[in-house]
Amino acid sequence: METPLKKGINQHLKTNNLLNPNQHGFTEDKSCQTILIDFFDYVTKVLDEGGAVDIAYLDFSKPLKRPTPNNYHLFMALVFAVMEINKDLVLLPNITLGFNMYDNADWNKRVVFISFFLLSIRDQMVPGYKCDQQDNLFSVVGGDNPKFSMPMASIFSIFKIPQLSIGFEYIQGDRRVYPSSFRINPKEFPQFVGLVRMLLYFQWNWIGLIVCENDNGERFLSTLRPMLMEKEICPAFIQMVKHDFSFREAFKFTSHSKMWANVEVILSFAEPDIFEMFLFTLKYRSRPKVWILTSYWKPYARHLHDGWGALKYLHGSLHFRGHSRNISKFSSFLLSLDPLNPQGDMILPLWWEKIFDCEFHKPGHSFIKWKKYCTGKEKLWNLPNYMFQTKMTGESYNVYNAVYALAHTLHAIYESGSQQALVRLGKRISNVQSWQLLPYLRNVQFNNSAGEEVSFSEKGLGSARYDLLNWVRFRNRSIVLRKVGQINPGAPPGQDVTIHSDAIIWPKKEVPFARCGKKRCQAGEKKSVPEGEQVCCYLCTSCSDGSISDQTDAAECDSCLQDQYPNKDKVHCIAKKIHFLAYQETLGYALSSLALFFSMITIGVLVIFCKHHDTPIVKANNRDISYILLVSLLLCFLCSFLFIGRPGKISCLFQQSAFAVLFSQAVSSVLAKTVMVVLAFMATKPGNNTRKLLGKPLTISIVLGCPLVQAILCVTWLGTSPPFLNMDFHSLVRETIVECKEGSILMFYAILAYLGFLALMSFTVAFMARKLPDSFNEAKFITFSMLVFCSVWITFLPTYLSTKGKSMVAVEIFSIMASGAGLLISIFFPKCFIILLRPNLNCKENIMRQRNC
Repeated sequence: METPLKKGINQHLKTNNLLNPNQHGFTEDKSCQTILIDFFDYVTKVLDEGGAVDIAYLDFSKPLKRPTPNNYHLFMALVFAVMEINKDLVLLPNITLGFNMYDNADWNKRVVFISFFLLSIRDQMVPGYKCDQQDNLFSVVGGDNPKFSMPMASIFSIFKIPQLSIGFEYIQGDRRVYPSSFRINPKEFPQFVGLVRMLLYFQWNWIGLIVCENDNGERFLSTLRPMLMEKEICPAFIQMVKHDFSFREAFKFTSHSKMWANVEVILSFAEPDIFEMFLFTLKYRSRPKVWILTSYWKPYARHLHDGWGALKYLHGSLHFRGHSRNISKFSSFLLSLDPLNPQGDMILPLWWEKIFDCEFHKPGHSFIKWKKYCTGKEKLWNLPNYMFQTKMTGESYNVYNAVYALAHTLHAIYESGSQQALVRLGKRISNVQSWQLLPYLRNVQFNNSAGEEVSFSEKGLGSARYDLLNWVRFRNRSIVLRKVGQINPGAPPGQDVTIHSDAIIWPKKEVPFARCGKKRCQAGEKKSVPEGEQVCCYLCTSCSDGSISDQTDAAECDSCLQDQYPNKDKVHCIAKKIHFLAYQETLGYALSSLALFFSMITIGVLVIFCKHHDTPIVKANNRDISYILLVSLLLCFLCSFLFIGRPGKISCLFQQSAFAVLFSQAVSSVLAKTVMVVLAFMATKPGNNTRKLLGKPLTISIVLGCPLVQAILCVTWLGTSPPFLNMDFHSLVRETIVECKEGSILMFYAILAYLGFLALMSFTVAFMARKLPDSFNEAKFITFSMLVFCSVWITFLPTYLSTKGKSMVAVEIFSIMASGAGLLISIFFPKCFIILLRPNLNCKENIMRQRNC
């Protein structure tokens, strides 16, 4: 017994002589209440005398007695592509494409049933034994859900039937198991890359995840989680949901979960029905969320007209969909649809009723006032674009390209000459077997009518492009999907993911702050994760000394180069100033002036002694040694200039050596003078043999021998580990010290120790002779001068070691001048005072204490 729907369809087909109702043109599965319609005879009715190639399209929807609008859009893309190809006199001359359409009713068993049916003779389920020539099946196009594509691929791969469908992601080894399956949807991985890039673009690191608990969900998590962890993006929660997840469970989670309340951005990779439950629960939650939807989710028929009021909670959400380009003639094709004259398309009136939420008046039935009747004049362009688009969607664009890929594959076979029957007689197309399409299909490449290049590889469509859509709901309750970005892995680096943030409409009119921390770390700070917290839940700490961060949320602070230091805010590095004792600065100017002053005084004393060299006071104090001592002191004062100014390799090499040798010479001269004074008084005593020691040999041996030992030490120092020029970047924060390093510290202290030894000997000898009877006992002045000398250098050591940079140099210069000035003043000023101001005392009698002059 025929149902009214079956009777009407068969009557329409009989009237138009489109099919024999006694064949399988129509069947009804009462248990599932689904409709199976064979459109093959309808298409072949208008074919030319050439052979008809059958492309079976499985529309995976839930039409029941009213088809799903979006999937009908896919069917229209298939019809439009076939019509375009059949009109093309170049692509497939003398060959006409036909197709059948079947529905699986979202049921796995139906998928298997239809797959076997396509491989069998009509009315007989015998796969592989298809002897009739009515249906020459070359390929299957369809499957808009990967979970149905896999069982299809298992069946069609056995018989090497090319299958172009919404494919699953191949893993290693899948290509051998499914050799004839080709994916027409973009690869998933670039979508995940674009998703992570989008999260980084908006600086979101704290998001919720709703994932279906099945193989797809596990694959999604295993792929995405490492990518999120690498970029320090944390899931606030991961809610795994099963296929039987109830509304009560969804409501309980969204109402009582603190994690849900504290998250502003949620990524959904759940089955459409389950996602809709979460969406509907927002009716009872006033705080809006920003949803991120993958291409896994598509709006279903129940969303039409937003009758249940949940679509408004998608306002501001972001949705990744397969890339599409507008085919200009396709819009005209859709707008020309006429439900009052469907021309054999029995789905069109049913679809029209669903899409416009109305009902066609059936002849013989009376009008009912409360019903909304369709006029057939409704305008498709007035429908919201989420409900129906008059241009290509991503899914329909893929179907369109898939049909053209098959056509170009047949064209490649036609061009190859391997099937001469194709040229001679179109009706002989049955000589081409479906398995012969596989090698050509794996390498097909063409430009579609939109100007885009389409290519297939071993696994299917080579493209991996996605569009980023923004759900926008206006005050008049209309909803629009606006393109605000794109993922194109084939674009140059930096342009592969584009986001037009200014075009995005957000629920709160501002970019959500989807972060775990209360604030972001500013420049000059770094992230610090408390123990036990996720990496996203960090605190901000200031960069340590010598380091900066010039970006927000820096994981670590970057150390400045050695010759740079951080500014006050620790945002960027500033070049350090060169630090040395310069002549231009006050300290350098004062020390150089002081050194020059003492040098001039020493020269003056030397001139006085030279001018009065025949006077008794000059002769009495060993004139030659006095000259040597004055010259030594003059050179000591002048060697201070080796320490002032920017150090160089040469100056560093001779600074300490010159100082050591010259001061050893000066102290040796003082020692010689002291020894000679002591010996002179000892020689006056009767029976004393020290007179033999008096004379130039002893003086020369002391004056030359002692400095020679110091010179040998300095040569050894310079030959083994000499002083060198060094840049000290660390002692001062904002300055780089240009200094002379000692090289061998042991040798440096050795020459200081030897100099101290000579000074101690001079002091000891002078101290012992300080009370010798004489009117002018030089030993007293030598004792005082050596006391000053030793005091200066004993103070020098701790001060020198506790200072850095120019201060250290200044301490050494000051010690040189202070000790030299002590010797000069203590030894020579009393003599100069007598020579210049008290010449009456400068006589032999006064010196010998025999009489006054």
